[in-house]
Amino acid sequence: MKTTELKAGFQSGKYAELLKDIYIDESVLEYQKERYVKAIESFEELFGVKDVEIYSAPGRSEIGGNHTDHQCGRVLAASINLDAIAIVAKKESGIVLKSEGYPMINVSLADLLPKKEEEGTSAGLIRGVAARLKEEGYEIGGFEAYVTSDVLNGAGMSSSAAFEVLIGNILSGLYNEGKISPVLIAQAGQYAENVFFGKPCGLMDQMASSVGNLIFIDFADVKNPVIKKVNVNFEDFNHSLCIVDTKGSHADLTDDYAAIPYEMKKVANYFNQEALREVDKDDFYLNLPKIREILGDRAVLRAMHLFEENKRVDQQVKALEEGDFDTFKKLIKESGDSSFKYLQNVYSSHDLTNQSVSIGLAISDISLGDKGVSRVHGGGFAGTIQAFVPNDIVSMYKKNMEHVFGEGACHVLKVRPYGGMKVL
Repeated sequence: MKTTELKAGFQSGKYAELLKDIYIDESVLEYQKERYVKAIESFEELFGVKDVEIYSAPGRSEIGGNHTDHQCGRVLAASINLDAIAIVAKKESGIVLKSEGYPMINVSLADLLPKKEEEGTSAGLIRGVAARLKEEGYEIGGFEAYVTSDVLNGAGMSSSAAFEVLIGNILSGLYNEGKISPVLIAQAGQYAENVFFGKPCGLMDQMASSVGNLIFIDFADVKNPVIKKVNVNFEDFNHSLCIVDTKGSHADLTDDYAAIPYEMKKVANYFNQEALREVDKDDFYLNLPKIREILGDRAVLRAMHLFEENKRVDQQVKALEEGDFDTFKKLIKESGDSSFKYLQNVYSSHDLTNQSVSIGLAISDISLGDKGVSRVHGGGFAGTIQAFVPNDIVSMYKKNMEHVFGEGACHVLKVRPYGGMKVL
């Protein structure tokens, strides 16, 4: 469809129901309409009036399973109603992409090998996703795109995963009739991040963004993860999911993130296994004195977190499915406490003066008392915290958090029913 026709459709309200279906929250629909119109206009300024398609990929919120995915563990995660969208036109060769606020990217598809100079860049992610999909036997080809995202960059909602899933869906839609599975798109995103971008992430972020909704994932077989939709709406329990941006940057924290899977894997290797999921917990505790001596205490504590966190995910799903929200909140609190004390991903040991996540958790505890719960969100060390807040005190909680972290820091989110998708 021509950009002019699409723009007129959004301006006239033609796509109002579509936007409501995707973003759920009626209070954001006017913002989303204006956002899409602006994105189409930005595409036209860069590339002219053309036939285009629109794609979307959401951010994610990890509910349970903090740092378990890279150890073949279990997670509970949800796609959220913040996303990256792309206005896209097919072109003969190469990818030209402009993200709002960033320089234009040009990626040749003639060479799909990792490039040292593209480590840590969006170009590396684009090349990596394309390389993996081609390796899996799918068609790839050129396109030009304008991308805008309201997934907070560097704030624990996985803006990079949303971008990877967005690229995967564009290539699926333009060249493969939309037939590439969400699981493979997620795996291609992880591959791009690990091999081309240079970050040793697990698969949860990409999977939650690609598959969508509230889902339980078991990564015992990473190539064929077990995925189950959890048919629960937090609204039914009169609670809201809040994500607070504590304004700490994820920049320069790659070594902190990398140390977690590295240390967990070292413990697994002690038992001649590749992942902690494969280690018998009783054997671990029997050998604990020797493991402490060889690997140090932090690796031991992180392994303890993993064993209990895997179990907690099952308990969280059970509590939700049985309608026991009080037990669910108790488990969320336990998960957060374990991340703080044992996993130790609430602040960086390399910069002890900056502990914005700790401040956020402390203010949350004071504000919520025994009515709600909060915990570190996602990778940790900086960025966001997650809170489940009773609806009748959401405004108070939001006011308190924004007093500390600034206006707009507290996001009251909805679980989005869709993962990566072609919008139009």
